[in-house]
Amino acid sequence: MKPVYVNSAVCISAQDTLNEGFFHEMKPYTATVLLNAIAPNYKDFIPPAQIRRMSKTVKMSAVAAHKSMQEAGIEMPDAIIVGTGMGCEEDSERFLSNVIRNEEEFLTPTHFIQSTHNTVAGQIALANSCHAYNFTYVNPGSSLEMSLLDAKLQLEHEEAKAVLVGATDEKSPRTMELYQLNGTIKKEADLPADVLNSTSDGVVWGEGSSFFVLGSEKSESTCAQLEAVTFINMLEESEVSDFISEFLLTNNLNSSDVDAVLLGFSGDLKSDGYYKASLPLFENSCQLYFKHLSGEFNTASGFAFFLANQILKRQEVPEVMKINKDFKKNPIRNILIYNHLHGEDHSLTLLKKA
Repeated sequence: MKPVYVNSAVCISAQDTLNEGFFHEMKPYTATVLLNAIAPNYKDFIPPAQIRRMSKTVKMSAVAAHKSMQEAGIEMPDAIIVGTGMGCEEDSERFLSNVIRNEEEFLTPTHFIQSTHNTVAGQIALANSCHAYNFTYVNPGSSLEMSLLDAKLQLEHEEAKAVLVGATDEKSPRTMELYQLNGTIKKEADLPADVLNSTSDGVVWGEGSSFFVLGSEKSESTCAQLEAVTFINMLEESEVSDFISEFLLTNNLNSSDVDAVLLGFSGDLKSDGYYKASLPLFENSCQLYFKHLSGEFNTASGFAFFLANQILKRQEVPEVMKINKDFKKNPIRNILIYNHLHGEDHSLTLLKKA
């Protein structure tokens, strides 16, 4: 099989990740239950007339995709694959509100057309006049991983040379109200949020957009090499160790070969037990976490994938991400990302230094 390289990694998140100096400036969020992505100046990338018609996730994705292709030095990808959990939430809410307000009559189609989950991939293709393979994966917690696997298979079987892969989700007012009502989001009374040692249910919710160019050939911009991806919908806490060990064994590794493990601790007492169950496997690894920086959302693993690529490229780990702070590992050759959403859609992604 041909190797698969990550030739660029760009992210828009609650951290200032478009800023080159972000790596040492990241700060945790503990005093609020909703995090906003730090938006770039969209006028630098998108004509003003188009900006008004774009939802937040389309705007974020348009910029992240543009910068990702620019960083990888490609003008036209051989495929565009996007993963999203909720799609264009704002436009979906507007359409449904209009349905109720107008009693299902005299509806304009604009918000409906722009609310579909594949709007992001379609808009990127239109902006670049790209007529190649265009696909959107929609799954609550493993949309990015499905997109990465699709891209990996295409590159390994020489059906493509450069694939643009993205993960994006936005938050919208009504959905956030519903999440607060059903306990998905933490109560204000449970703040400040202690993500690692939480005693309360619920999460701090965020948003963001991450895009990557995966290629079959290594370039000057290469961040890392994508080794393997797997996912499973349901898992018991007692099965976590076997799930991870079998994945590593399939890739000719054991837990001691993992130099850093990136875990999706979210501060939710109900579901963080899965991550705690995995920690004994990685006593000889640098243990890291990330959702105190990005918040939880359907494609939060895009933020983790972005950070893992940065760590492998820079060969250093931000202090704000460390769980076992006194532990050091050098060089960092292999990084494993373990993530799930509310105890479902468990995924493992293995990256190595290119």
